[in-house]
Amino acid sequence: MSIEPALLEIFACPACHAPLREDEEASELVCTGSACGLAYPVRDGIPVLLVDEARRPA
Repeated sequence: MSIEPALLEIFACPACHAPLREDEEASELVCTGSACGLAYPVRDGIPVLLVDEARRPA
């Protein structure tokens, strides 16, 4: 999985609107907000930016 850098610049966490960073090993986009930290799955190269689909990191 590799999200284009231009897309990563415009993606934001739907819950808190903080920028997202890519976690290639887990195939997720992770919120960089200190209070949020939700991890959104990337399925077949498509980010699923739905709060209901996100997981809280351990």
